[in-house]
Amino acid sequence: MEVFPLLLVLSVWWSRTWDSANADSIIHIGAIFDESAKKDDEVFRTAVGDLNQNEEILQTEKITFSVTFVDGNNPFQAVQEACELMNQGILALVSSIGCTSAGSLQSLADAMHIPHLFIQRSTAGTPRSGCGLTRSNRNDDYTLSVRPPVYLNDVILRVVTEYAWQKFIIFYDSEYDIRGIQEFLDKVSQQGMDVALQKVENNINKMITTLFDTMRIEELNRYRDTLRRAILIMNPATAKSFITEVVETNLVAFDCHWIIINEEINDVDVQELVRRSIGRLTIIRQTFPVPQNISQRCFRGNHRISSTLCDPKDPFAQNMEISNLYIYDTVLLLANAFHKKLEDRKWHSMASLSCIRKNSKPWQGGRSMLETIKKGGVSGLTGELEFGENGGNPNVHFEILGTNYGEELGRGVRKLGCWNPVTGLNGSLTDKKLENNMRGVVLRVVTVLEEPFVMVSENVLGKPKKYQGFSIDVLDALSNYLGFNYEIYIAPDHKYGSPQEDGTWNGLVGELVFKRADIGISALTITPDRENVVDFTTRYMDYSVGVLLRRAEKTVDMFACLAPFDLSLWACIAGTVLLVGLLVYLLNWLNPPRLQMGSMTSTTLYNSMWFVYGSFVQQGGEVPYTTLATRMMMGAWWLFALIVISSYTANLAAFLTITRIESSIQSLQDLSKQTEIPYGTVLDSAVYEHVRMKGLNPFERDSMYSQMWRMISRSNGSENNVLESQAGIQKVKYGNYAFVWDAAVLEYVAINDPDCSFYTIGNTVADRGYGIALQHGSPYRDVFSQRILELQQNGDMDLLKHKWWPKNGQCDLYSSVDTKQKGGALDIKSFAGVFCILAAGIVLSCFIAMLETWWNKRKGSRVPSKEFQVLIQ
Repeated sequence: MEVFPLLLVLSVWWSRTWDSANADSIIHIGAIFDESAKKDDEVFRTAVGDLNQNEEILQTEKITFSVTFVDGNNPFQAVQEACELMNQGILALVSSIGCTSAGSLQSLADAMHIPHLFIQRSTAGTPRSGCGLTRSNRNDDYTLSVRPPVYLNDVILRVVTEYAWQKFIIFYDSEYDIRGIQEFLDKVSQQGMDVALQKVENNINKMITTLFDTMRIEELNRYRDTLRRAILIMNPATAKSFITEVVETNLVAFDCHWIIINEEINDVDVQELVRRSIGRLTIIRQTFPVPQNISQRCFRGNHRISSTLCDPKDPFAQNMEISNLYIYDTVLLLANAFHKKLEDRKWHSMASLSCIRKNSKPWQGGRSMLETIKKGGVSGLTGELEFGENGGNPNVHFEILGTNYGEELGRGVRKLGCWNPVTGLNGSLTDKKLENNMRGVVLRVVTVLEEPFVMVSENVLGKPKKYQGFSIDVLDALSNYLGFNYEIYIAPDHKYGSPQEDGTWNGLVGELVFKRADIGISALTITPDRENVVDFTTRYMDYSVGVLLRRAEKTVDMFACLAPFDLSLWACIAGTVLLVGLLVYLLNWLNPPRLQMGSMTSTTLYNSMWFVYGSFVQQGGEVPYTTLATRMMMGAWWLFALIVISSYTANLAAFLTITRIESSIQSLQDLSKQTEIPYGTVLDSAVYEHVRMKGLNPFERDSMYSQMWRMISRSNGSENNVLESQAGIQKVKYGNYAFVWDAAVLEYVAINDPDCSFYTIGNTVADRGYGIALQHGSPYRDVFSQRILELQQNGDMDLLKHKWWPKNGQCDLYSSVDTKQKGGALDIKSFAGVFCILAAGIVLSCFIAMLETWWNKRKGSRVPSKEFQVLIQ
C-alpha cells in the first residue's frame, strides 16, 4: 500500500444525506504521526474502510482525515504541521508521536481548544516511559491520553516480590529512558534488594567481547552469578539478539531466570525469545480481552472490525504495534462521538483557526466536543476505550507468560497470571525449582583418578571403561534417586585445576568453566578460588591434610643377646675379668694358701682366670682360696657379678619383648621441625596452595606452615614436590620421603598396601570438605545438595565410607613399625647370635683339641720311652 510522505487525505463518503441545514457540513480530523512508523496510515485506511461498511455510525455526507508525518523529536515541526491542519478547520487532532513533541501539541491544543487525542508511542517498540504531560484541574486541558498510564513500575515490583528475588540486574536498551523505573528502583532499595543497572548498546557483540577482554576471570564469574536473575527492558529485536549472544558465549547457565517486560511483544516474538533462551523465562506484556465467541470477535458494539484484524492468526494482526491498535480504536471513538453530536443536534461548525494572528480566538465548540468525546466509549481492538475524569484511559491488562527450567529448545509457554490496576495480580508465580525427577537427563561428568575416590575397574576389551570408588558410589546414589544418567571421562591433563597466567583454568575445573562438562567429581576439595569459577554442592566428606611415611622395618640383630649392654661396657667387663684373675693369682703367689694333703689343685694363672670367669657366669670355682685377702677380693667380685648378671637378665628380657618402636614424627608439627626426612606434595595442587597461603601469611600465629613452606618451596617447588599423587606414594615407599596429601587418600593407601609398609599422621581438624563441582549457576546444585544431606542423615553415607575405609583393616594406620607378628613370641632370629657363639666355641674347641693332639704326638716323638731307657740302663 503506497504511503504519502507528508500529507494523506482519506475521504469517506456516505450515501445517506442529512437535512438541508447540514448538507454542506464536513467533519475534518487532523492526524500527526511519527515518521518512524509509516504503517500508521494503513491503520487509518483500515479504520475508515470499516466505517464505510457501517453507515449507521456516521450519517454525515463527508468525513475527511488529514494525516501528516513529522520527526518525533522535532517539536517545532509538529506544531507547524498542527497549525496548518487547524487552518483547514479540524474538529479534533490525533497524534501518535513521542513525548518530546507531545508536550508542544498539548500546549497548542489547550490554547486553541481543539480536542487532542494523544497516543504515546516509543521508538522501535522500546518499552514506554511516562511522558509527564502537565495536567491541571481547570477546564483548559484539551489533551486526552488514549493509551493507559505506564504501569511498568507496579508490575515489575509485584512480580519480583512474588519471585522473592533479592539480587538481580536490569538491562535496558539505548532508546529507553531509565528514569521511567525510578519509582521501582526506590521501592526495591527500601526493601533491601541488590539491584544493578546496565545499558545495552546497539552493537551487542562488541559489548560482550569487551566484557571478556576487560574483566578478569574472577570478575567475569561474579558477573555470571549476577546474570542468574535479570530483567530485560528493551524492544523484542534487541532482546532476541542479546539473549542469543549471552547464551552462545556461556554467560548464563541453565538455572538462570530472566524477566522480559514490554507492552509491544507479540506471539511470534514470544516463541522466538523462548527458543533462544535457556533456564526459565518470564514475559510480561500488555493484553486485550478477546471475546470467546468467534462470531462476536469481528462485531464490537455497533461496528464491524475488518476480518484481517479480528483474526488473531492473521499475520497483519500479529505484526500490528499496540500504538496502531489504539489508533484504530481512536478513529472509531471519534466517529461515535461525532455521530452522537449530530443526533443531539448540538453541532458546532468547524473552526478555521490561525496560529499566526494575535487576535485569533479559540474554537467555541471545543469544550462541548471534548466533553462528548470523554463521555463516549467504544469496544474495539484494545477492549473498552474510554476516559476517566483525569482524561486518561484506565483500562489496561497485563498477562504474565512463563516457562519452566529446562535445557531443551522449543519449550512450551503457559500463562502464569494477569495483572490490572484494580485487582492486582491474579495467578501464582511461585518460582518452581528443579524437581527431583530428572528422568531422561544425561550429564557429562569429568573426573580425575584418585584412590579410593575414582578408580578404573577391570575393563573388558572393546567395552567402555567402568569406574568405581567412593565418589562414584555417591554419584550412583544421586543417579538412582534423581533418575539421571551420566557419561564420565577423565580430565585431559589429569589435574584438578588451577588458575593459569592468562586467567583461565586447567584440569577438571577448566572443563566446567568452559562448559565442556556438567559436573566434576573426584577427591575435589572446596576452596575459595574454585568457588569463584564453579559451584559446589554441600560437602559429602570432611577433608584434612595428612602425611604418608614409610613404616620403620623391625630389624632383628642376630647378636641381640649382646644388645642389653653397650660395646664399651662389654669391653670393660672383659677387662675386669682379666684384671681380677690376675690380682687373684698375685695374691695367692705372695701368700700361698695351705692345700690339703693329696690335693691336685695348683694356683696357676690359668686356674685363677678360669676361677674368676666361672664365678662370673655363676658356675662356681675349683681352687679353694683360703687367705683372707683373696676371699675379700672374691667377695667383692661375686657381688659385682651378681649385679651385672641381674641387670643383663632384666635388660635382655625388656629388649627382646619390645614389639613397637615409636617414630619421632607423630604430627604435622613434628614433621615441620625436622629436616632429616624431606617432604612435599603435588605441585600446584590445593594442598600446595593451602600451605603456601598459610606459610606466607604474616598474621599466621602457628609457625608450622612457614617451616613446611620452606621445605616444600625449595628450588621453586621442583625439589621435593611431585606432579601427581601416585608419584608421591611411590617415592615414599622406595625412598626417604614424606608425602603431604589428602588424609583420606593416604589412609586408603596405608590400609590396602600389601606389605603394610606405610603409616599416616594427620590433622584432626577438618576445615574443608570434598564436594561435587558444577558449572557456575547450575540448576542441579540445590537438588544435589539436598540429596547429599539426606544420605548423611539416614546413615547411607557412612556405609559407603566403611566400604572403602574399613575399621578393621589388614594394616595398622598409625603404627610406625610392622605389627603383623604376635608381640609376645620370640623367634629364632633373636637368638641367632647365641647359637653362633656356641657354634664358634664348639669349632674353636675342636680346633684346639686337634692342635693339642698334634702337639702331644710331636712332643712324645722327641722324648724316649721308659722301656727304651730301661734297656739302655
